[in-house]
Amino acid sequence: MKTLHAYLTREVLATAVMTVAVFTFVLLLGNVLKEIVELLVSRQATFFVVMKGIALLIPYVLLFALPMGMLTATLLVFGRFSADQELTAARASGISLVALATPVLFLSVMFSGLCAWVNMELAPRGRVAYKALLQQVAQSNPTGLFRENQYIEFQEGWSVYARRIKNTDLKDVKVYQVSEDDASRRLVTAPSGKFTWTEGRLVLTLFDTTDTTIQGTNIFPSFHFDSIELPIVPRSTANSSSRISLTDMTFLQLQEQLEKLEKSFSMVEPGRTNSPQALRDELRQFKKIRNDITLPVRVQIHRQISFSFACIAFTLIGIPLGIRAHRRETSAGIAMALILVLVYYS
Repeated sequence: MKTLHAYLTREVLATAVMTVAVFTFVLLLGNVLKEIVELLVSRQATFFVVMKGIALLIPYVLLFALPMGMLTATLLVFGRFSADQELTAARASGISLVALATPVLFLSVMFSGLCAWVNMELAPRGRVAYKALLQQVAQSNPTGLFRENQYIEFQEGWSVYARRIKNTDLKDVKVYQVSEDDASRRLVTAPSGKFTWTEGRLVLTLFDTTDTTIQGTNIFPSFHFDSIELPIVPRSTANSSSRISLTDMTFLQLQEQLEKLEKSFSMVEPGRTNSPQALRDELRQFKKIRNDITLPVRVQIHRQISFSFACIAFTLIGIPLGIRAHRRETSAGIAMALILVLVYYS
């Protein structure tokens, strides 16, 4: 029995490590191609900074790679175990499926503990550090934020186009801004300009400018200026480290945020009324408002907890599914794992 348990544990662990490494590489590749390689190509970041950014993203992708690896490992191992009639031999020897899978279930609990640590602590801190790194890169070399002959989108509805770029000098510049309510548009054109980095903002200084405002179908008269300065916030600094989003908070930070919100409501008392029914309605409305305010924080807390149990859930699904599938092919196991993962995270 110990030999059989050691054999299954070794097979599942080896396959899980391999598949986690593969899924981590694939998920990292998607993030790298989306953001980091662009910084490297535009010479905004050095190779060392790129490697640091990849290292900071590893905990974030492990959150998804660990459950995916555990599911794939159980599907592959128990599929081969069933296809080679090893399961039939074990059952004929009087070994139940529960007794056979006990070490694998313990292994899934260990993986879930690791996933909980990554999900509640490492991944949020890694994401915050990663975004801070992007902000630092943008501040150290803002030149790479622009591309020749291409509109580049910034915060607050700004888009900037320059036909030619040399160092900090711009030629044939067009600056386009759309209001938040999409009611008005502003177009500033200039034959030349330059930009500087000041306190987290790009300050565009345009010369011989034409400033036109459009509201609906109404085009207002254009204004001409010898020079004009436009402060623009880059996208990479939109999520400043001064305020962390809920998805980037650790479990303890989310608990503190929830306690802070509930405490602020505990100091507010409903208005006084002589009618018991009116008082009940007012209390009910008060609780509804409190729940609506704290709902995003509670959802994120539950999300972190539930995702931490994904390894156990996938193991409980993968073992019987692998046995019923009765397949030795690796491609079939990986395909089933990807389908289940897509359904689960959807």
